[in-house]
Amino acid sequence: MAGPAIGILPTLYSNEAKVADKVRLGFIGVGLRGRNHLEQALFRPDVEVNAICDIDPAAVNFSLEQIKKSGRKAPAVYGKGDEDFLNLVKRDDLDGILIATPWHWHVPMTLAAMKAGKYAAVEVSATVTLQESWDLVDTFEKTGSHCMILENVCYRRDVMAILKMVREGMFGEMTYAHCGYQHDLRSVKLNDGKSNGGVGVEFGEKGFSEAKWRTQHSVDRNGDIYPTHGLGPVAHWLDINRGNSFSYLTSTATKSRGLHKYIVDHGGKDHPNAKVNFKLGDIVTTVIQCQNGENIVLVHDTNSPRPYSLAFRAQGTNGIWMNDGHSIYIEGVSPKEHTAEPDKAYLDKNDHPLWAKYAKDAESAGHGGIDYFVLRGFIESIKRKTAPPIDVYDAATWSAISPLSELSIAKGSAPVEIPDFTRGKWKTNKRIFGLNDEY
Repeated sequence: MAGPAIGILPTLYSNEAKVADKVRLGFIGVGLRGRNHLEQALFRPDVEVNAICDIDPAAVNFSLEQIKKSGRKAPAVYGKGDEDFLNLVKRDDLDGILIATPWHWHVPMTLAAMKAGKYAAVEVSATVTLQESWDLVDTFEKTGSHCMILENVCYRRDVMAILKMVREGMFGEMTYAHCGYQHDLRSVKLNDGKSNGGVGVEFGEKGFSEAKWRTQHSVDRNGDIYPTHGLGPVAHWLDINRGNSFSYLTSTATKSRGLHKYIVDHGGKDHPNAKVNFKLGDIVTTVIQCQNGENIVLVHDTNSPRPYSLAFRAQGTNGIWMNDGHSIYIEGVSPKEHTAEPDKAYLDKNDHPLWAKYAKDAESAGHGGIDYFVLRGFIESIKRKTAPPIDVYDAATWSAISPLSELSIAKGSAPVEIPDFTRGKWKTNKRIFGLNDEY
């Protein structure tokens, strides 16, 4: 097996297991994000794209042209109303279905795919409500059909190197992690109705792409409404659902000012949207207590002018890594006491085997290559007929932070218990993510 070993990590997959030659995929939702995944699938000779579904004719036409340029046969198309995805999932020439649609459609579509006996891959966040998280778990346990949340940041090169270092004990016993989604999305939530990033303050029916639906969540909800990009990697560092679990959380929110100011600045104080009352606080801070004694600080910040950052920080009894500033300090190893040093040499030395083996293949993929790995994880799990490396319990647990943070804020930042979606199996579950150089 190519690539360096990861110290004490176990091997999950048997090299003797039969691996399928082909995977047949269907895509529900081929807007901007769906077409990113479609593009990666079309690069793979072991993938057939047999069906696509979208109610937007322009999105369908873009995708058909994308498939034609790849030299593949045209797929079946479903787009006759909101429920036509139910016909797609019934097809007997599909092994897996990838879902990249507005959030409120994620669970209905994923459940339909699972009940039809298909592997389901769903974009983030997987669920909106607490009940939806339970619905995912209950459906998996009833049908045996797997669900993978497409949390691509779990595969980011630096956080995978840190995962390797955490598991090999370089930070000592883990005590704390910091993460979040700090991304100025004002020109995504509000635009000119023609493109992202264009000057404009429209949303809803007059908005473009995600502004058609995503912005309404900022009107209606106050909580961490997009937690998984930060939380997913941290959950792997701390073995959540596999020897550890989330216990409870508290959340606080600042006042809401950013989106209103953006509307006034770019559309004027008399624009109709200047009268919209946005419920989402500009900065939402959530603290999660873990069963094994660690805690996590999770920050949501999408309505403010700021540089992009997921604010990763891994801290243990031997040292600390901080992504902002690209610094690391390991006691007894770093050359100067109490002084951080650049992290590059550590990250290079501890490059995860997946990246060491497949970095060149990932060069064309979005988000710095991580889109290649998350889709690969889904495809390879189907080929091996095994659980995906990020499973239904991860999808349910990480996504549930959104409604639970809303509940905490509504209760004056009161502690809120985080359900155990594994029903106690976290105590004996083994790691399944990032074990070797397979997927």
